[in-house]
Amino acid sequence: MNEKVKKILIDFSAYLFLVIFTSLTIYPVLNVVSISLRPADKLLSTSLSIIPEGATLSSYISLFTETPFLRWLLNSTLISLAVMITGVTLASTAGYALSRFKFFGKKAVMIGILITQMFPATMLLLPLYIMLIKLKLLNSYLGVIIVYTSTALPFCVWQMKGYYDTIPVSLEEAARIDGCNQFQAFYKVVFPLALPALVITALFSFMSSWAEYVVAAQILQEPELYTLAIGLKQFESSMATQWGLYAAGSLFVSIPAVLLFLILSRYLISGLTLGSVKG
Repeated sequence: MNEKVKKILIDFSAYLFLVIFTSLTIYPVLNVVSISLRPADKLLSTSLSIIPEGATLSSYISLFTETPFLRWLLNSTLISLAVMITGVTLASTAGYALSRFKFFGKKAVMIGILITQMFPATMLLLPLYIMLIKLKLLNSYLGVIIVYTSTALPFCVWQMKGYYDTIPVSLEEAARIDGCNQFQAFYKVVFPLALPALVITALFSFMSSWAEYVVAAQILQEPELYTLAIGLKQFESSMATQWGLYAAGSLFVSIPAVLLFLILSRYLISGLTLGSVKG
């Protein structure tokens, strides 16, 4: 077997694997689309067709006209954007301080941040819940924003610190010689170069709060404060589940995440690799 034929077989095998893997990944999503289009009397159909017989948009119409879905969407958007902005602001500055400055307890802080990443938010829920009660922030936007930000920050700070380590200090020294102070050197020189890591931080902060359910369900108790994850849970009951509304709502919840990944995809590879090789 010559090299050309061998290369063709290798390429064919790789593309075949990707097609099969992609099909297995996409089919569940297409199945959700199918459920959202089914008439009410055919929600439990065993048909494998993507477009069901008698397809209708009634679930989508009911989602926006008969449920507070838009309110849930607004709540999730406000909370996720607040977490994203706060996470980027705190992680970019804290990561820079850990990367560039030497101070007492720096090593302990870094170890503490690394250890914190090992604990999921659900393990920290009880102490955070007690703190929110004492601060009178339970059942409020600010309370859930604080919890989401605090659980996302350890990864974000470590990510930003690692990326700043890859940026030569000589660039800041040159800026200082040209008359910039420390903050100006950071804002005008380092900050723009750290854009890929900032994108990763923003994306992680946003996604950690966008569709989260467990923490939000414990903190937000008023229906007008419900996020999308809690709201969609209302379509499920012990007697019956409104699968059409559930499927339609799930598709709309996934759209912002997909769009963000598509828009920011060109930054993802460099942001994840450069920020993790040097620490």
